[in-house]
Amino acid sequence: MTSHRITLLAGDGIGPEITAVARELLDAVSRRHGFELLYNEQPIGGAAIDATGEPLPPSTLEACREADAVLLAAIGSPQYDSLPREKRPESGLLGLRAGLGLFANLRPVKIIPALAGASSLKPEVIEGVDLLVVRELTGGVYFGTPKGRVEADGHVRAFNTMAYSDFEIDRIARVGFDLALQRGGRLCSVDKANVLDVSQLWRDRVEAIATDYPDAVLREIASYYAQKRAARAAASSK
Repeated sequence: MTSHRITLLAGDGIGPEITAVARELLDAVSRRHGFELLYNEQPIGGAAIDATGEPLPPSTLEACREADAVLLAAIGSPQYDSLPREKRPESGLLGLRAGLGLFANLRPVKIIPALAGASSLKPEVIEGVDLLVVRELTGGVYFGTPKGRVEADGHVRAFNTMAYSDFEIDRIARVGFDLALQRGGRLCSVDKANVLDVSQLWRDRVEAIATDYPDAVLREIASYYAQKRAARAAASSK
């Protein structure tokens, strides 16, 4: 019988409850399809802080690296808000992303017709929506250095550095293009190239990668809205 190793990260709040139900479902699937699931539960977030003093113990990260899959439930609780930022539960999530090289986050947005009426948006706005948001996870302002606080002239200044290297942009762009080709063939790149140097590099690299994907249509959202504004201005002047 084929077996697969899953590291369970129940975490905090309703995390253990979610994990318990998910495990029952996974066991039902494995029985039906004739394979075995081997579970390894590890602490993360607030639960790990209570157990070890760290939001992501080295043993948890190592267990995740050795597993075939990782099931993460929930991280965070107000009771840890007074801790230094690097000791809070959410820092465990950032450490997990970096430690496993999880640079691409996929967020599908699809409207289920039976639930359309429950949305706060108008039906004509959400009808037929089916898109996939690709978010970069291990670069940018969350991971850039230097960062911290300094005191000078009687004032406290906090700062974070937003930084991307070309290879970080290239790999997330390729994920976006590859997924676009599996769907409608259209990719919208969101940046702030009009005011940020890092976003200008982002745009330059995405446009360069686009040449490897002649069957995909790339649209930068900033230029898209500029075109829309120009069209409205032209229409109003008539």
